Amino acid sequence: MTSTTLSPGSTSGNPVVALYGGLLNLAEKIPLSIAQLASRVAVAHVFWNSAQSKLASWPITQQLFAMEYQVPILPPDIAAVLATAAELGGAVLLFLGLFARLGALALLGVVAVIQLFVFPGSWGEHLLWASLLFFILSRGAGNISIDYLARRYFLADR
Repeated sequence: MTSTTLSPGSTSGNPVVALYGGLLNLAEKIPLSIAQLASRVAVAHVFWNSAQSKLASWPITQQLFAMEYQVPILPPDIAAVLATAAELGGAVLLFLGLFARLGALALLGVVAVIQLFVFPGSWGEHLLWASLLFFILSRGAGNISIDYLARRYFLADR
C-alpha cells in the first residue's frame, strides 16, 4: 500500500475542497466592472425612487421635512429641495457612470444626514447603501460607464 502526502493547499483526494476551489476560481473571473455596474444601478434605483416620491407630492414632502425629518440648521423648505436635488442628481450620475465618484459622495452625504438626524434606527439599510457608495467612491464607475469612455477619449494621447 502506498501513501500519498498532500501538500498544503492541495485539493487532491477531497472532492468537496476541489469543488470549492473551482467555484472560487470561477467567481474570481467575474469582471470587477460587472460588480461596479450592479452597485451603481442598485443604489441609483433607491435614490431615484425616493426623489420621485418626493416630487410626486411636493406639499407632503415639505410637510414631512417640517414635521418629521427636522434636519438641524436648514429650514425645512431648503432641506427638502437640497435632499431631492442630491437624490436626483446623484442617482443620474451613478446610473450613467458620469462623474460617478462625485454622485457617490453626494449620496453618502444624504445617507449620513438620514442616519444621524432622520432615521437613526435604520442603520442596517443605511450601511448597505453606504457600502455600495463607498465601493463606487473607492473604485470608480468601472469599464461600463461614461467615465471610462471619457477617460479613454480625453487621455488617449497622454
